[in-house]
Amino acid sequence: MAKKATSKAAGPLKAAPAESIVRTTPGIGRIPVLGLSPIVSCGRWPARGFVGEVIPFRATAFREGHDAIGVELLLTSPAGVTTRHPMSLITVGLDDYEALAQVDAPGIWRFTVRAYSDDFETWHHNASIKIPAGIDVELMFTIGAQLLQRAAGESNRPADERAYLEQQATTLAATDASLETRAAVLDDRRLHQIAYEHPMTTISSSSDVAEIRVERTRAGLGSWYEFFPRSEGAKKRADGSWQSGTFRTAAKRLAPVAAMGFDVVYLPPIHPIGTTFRKGPNNTLTPGPHDPGSPWAIGSADGGHDAIHPELGTEADFRYFLGEAAKNDIEIAIDLALQASPDHPWVTEHPEWFTTLPDGTIAYAENPPKKYQDIYPVNFDNDPEGIRAEVLRIVRHWISLGVKIFRVDNPHTKTVEFWEWLIGTVNAEDPDVIFLAEAFTRPAMMQALARVGFQQSYTYFTWRNTKEELEEFFTSISTETADFLRPNLFVNTPDILTEYLQFGGPAAYTIRAALAATAAPVWGVYSGFELFENVARTGAEENIDNEKFEFKPRDFAAADAAGRSLSLYLGTLNRIRREHPALGQLRNLRLHSSDDDAILVYSKHLAAEFTPTGVADTILVVANVDPHSVRETTVHIDSSAFGIAPGATYQVTDLVTGASWPWSEHNFVRLDAFTEPVHIFHVQEATS
Repeated sequence: MAKKATSKAAGPLKAAPAESIVRTTPGIGRIPVLGLSPIVSCGRWPARGFVGEVIPFRATAFREGHDAIGVELLLTSPAGVTTRHPMSLITVGLDDYEALAQVDAPGIWRFTVRAYSDDFETWHHNASIKIPAGIDVELMFTIGAQLLQRAAGESNRPADERAYLEQQATTLAATDASLETRAAVLDDRRLHQIAYEHPMTTISSSSDVAEIRVERTRAGLGSWYEFFPRSEGAKKRADGSWQSGTFRTAAKRLAPVAAMGFDVVYLPPIHPIGTTFRKGPNNTLTPGPHDPGSPWAIGSADGGHDAIHPELGTEADFRYFLGEAAKNDIEIAIDLALQASPDHPWVTEHPEWFTTLPDGTIAYAENPPKKYQDIYPVNFDNDPEGIRAEVLRIVRHWISLGVKIFRVDNPHTKTVEFWEWLIGTVNAEDPDVIFLAEAFTRPAMMQALARVGFQQSYTYFTWRNTKEELEEFFTSISTETADFLRPNLFVNTPDILTEYLQFGGPAAYTIRAALAATAAPVWGVYSGFELFENVARTGAEENIDNEKFEFKPRDFAAADAAGRSLSLYLGTLNRIRREHPALGQLRNLRLHSSDDDAILVYSKHLAAEFTPTGVADTILVVANVDPHSVRETTVHIDSSAFGIAPGATYQVTDLVTGASWPWSEHNFVRLDAFTEPVHIFHVQEATS
């Protein structure tokens, strides 16, 4: 039975988000610094990052007149160590600056942007024009000598640097030296390096201080695989009834999942299932005596959200399952579905937690035209303190057993303030806990859930299938919402079997997997995808004989042996993801173009300074998104997006087939959806 909710057991029930901007200047500042980024909702919530993420920091800075300025990012780690990162103009002629920085520890990072008078660059610019033209020659040398002399007297500079500045100042001031000798100081490499690393300045302004909440790597990088533990090892008896799979039998599935490269396994609800209004196969209202019901109809006489379905095993069996997952380098995510079957202990112990209709019945869940008579939604306006205490107790219970990831079912049907409180409270106790929002809803709600704390979010990816749709979607997730929303690109779910998959055949499955695995650092697959399960239930966007309502054991080994499986390709995709750190980043996706409205082209680049090997990494994806055709076209690549000069020739190698070609700006491709619909290229160094 579920335990009674008590505020004492749950701990403190009030939590407020910390202000993520510290106001440091009362006005605009001597050198204005505006448009700080990343900033979420004007600083109401901290921006988000994960360990290993490369974050673009941006600001707009300018000053009066024509004197040069410098701009730098000052980034402070949770340990209190501040590093300086010079910022560069994004577009020459404008005043927008950017610096890339990699965050390497969890916790709150703080940053500010400082703009300063770049006295050296101002002098260098003027002197480089005037001295060759014979204008104010001696004056330019004198100004330069005084500037370097002043810098040499700054005690915070290294001794060797001060000596070098003194030497160069002497050369500039030497009126008996040749013009060529004195003018050579302007182009002295070490002098420019010194000015870059330790600017010469007299005035400066700083932006307000902003925060980034950096979470563990798994919060932003992972490959998810969903399966129902009751189906793994389920056996049909002679009388037509089923013997459910258990955590012990399901544990045997973990090694094959790990072999495909998945590192998170998500389990639908593992709790007792109600019998009242239990659904039969394909969501019918006439279940047979042996039908198991939907796992989302949580609660029976065997307990509620803190209990395990008896047919799956005991807490000891669940701990065994977690242990086997850990041996395979897999984390387990469980479902947090805040709803109840009519048989849940809450219904009798806390009827105030539900909505009672005028006829005295309790309202069940609906998503017209879908009806869920076997589920009562929780009313979060009735006894909110009691509900908060109970949910917090439940989450703490599963955390105590070793669960660190919760996939939250339909969070958009609960109040946003509840999630802000729950996630904030849980993460204050354990920052490693991750919440994934399963919220296929309007953008404002999806984005609000991410802003208030959800570490990951489902997206509209499954319904974005054309080149135009995908270009818009990929641009959105990598730029517009990347500061706070981490997309988890699931290719299918028990409830989502799109027309694209229903009618696209194996090519559609290959294309969708390749896009999901390369476009975002987090992606996911629901079991059966690799078997090309594509027969839909009439009138619904889901598989016939939906696993939500019945046991569905699958013979993966037989499908692999017969060549009717995508498992090897999924394993290849995950291997490519592991070997190429550029694919572990969200914000680095850049679109390129093609002459065909079905050929999608994008790249992901990671500079050498951010890779474990110290070698730059670039992936270029060219995909035929029409699963019914063979396409021949020309693609146009802006190689400056990955550090290769426009017009240069470079080598690309297909990481699936091993084939290589020399490429440049304009390249012919032929993509046969039935044999090779997608190129995943590794871009190598320029050859000319």
